[in-house]
Amino acid sequence: MTALIGGRCSFAAKKLPMLCTKVKVSAVTNLSDARYCAGMGVEWIGFSMDSVPPQQYNEIRGWLAGVQVVGETEATTPEQVLALVETFRPDVLQISHVALVEPLRRLGLPLMLRCDLADGLPAALPETDLLLVESSDAFAVLNPPTVAYLRDVAARQPLLVGFGLKESNVLEVLREISPEGLALYGAAEQRPGFKDFGELMDVLETLETDD
Repeated sequence: MTALIGGRCSFAAKKLPMLCTKVKVSAVTNLSDARYCAGMGVEWIGFSMDSVPPQQYNEIRGWLAGVQVVGETEATTPEQVLALVETFRPDVLQISHVALVEPLRRLGLPLMLRCDLADGLPAALPETDLLLVESSDAFAVLNPPTVAYLRDVAARQPLLVGFGLKESNVLEVLREISPEGLALYGAAEQRPGFKDFGELMDVLETLETDD
């Protein structure tokens, strides 16, 4: 288990926690989130290549080990994405436009396609390593029809569920949908080195196993 001391996260045991599913933490902007999530055993830590300065990204990445770094972008052309990849050199590339999948295969990076459920999923999804389904609708919930829809998607390709998650429902979501994993989100620090992990910590600790 973890403890917050003066806003920082410390680990009482050397052995890292194990989570019962793969987890991506998206939109990380600070070292506190990055180190906490890596220490909790998340699979992927995502940084926006559109907004995080390269120097800040490199400083944070230098502290990380044993976790895959995802470069996230909303860029709309292959040329824009290629320039970002050259600068940031992520382990995994996350894009938001279906049309970019084929041109970017030649990079040889694992591809994660982000889809916004508020816009509906494309009728025909290209094959990617991971499909991340989020929702820009602040009121979106994992109601029975949505759960059934996502279960069907998860049966056809590796899916990360990235909305409607909270401490009280994450285990049920895993049982009902059987996704490849879940996507959670980082948040700004109160001040450098001080952070209340709040709901992120609650969800990750709910996902911990004793194995």
